[in-house]
Amino acid sequence: MITKDVTIDIKQATDASPVAKCVQLASQFKSKIYIENGATKVNAKSIMGMMALGILSGEEVKVSAEGDDEQNAIDTMVNYLTAN
Repeated sequence: MITKDVTIDIKQATDASPVAKCVQLASQFKSKIYIENGATKVNAKSIMGMMALGILSGEEVKVSAEGDDEQNAIDTMVNYLTAN
């Protein structure tokens, strides 16, 4: 399992479009991918979970991945969450 702390840099992160894109990216991987915000941990492949998480730009979250393609999954998710 790989875990990385990242600071979100997505404009309007609570808007459906960036959240949907994040879920689409996570769904490309076989690994289990989770995003934690405080005490809440959600499956990054779940649109409802990600919407409920309500992450905002500037917040720090923990991204974790476990599986055969975990390194690629973490790299892709971190790049998306920090480079928009």
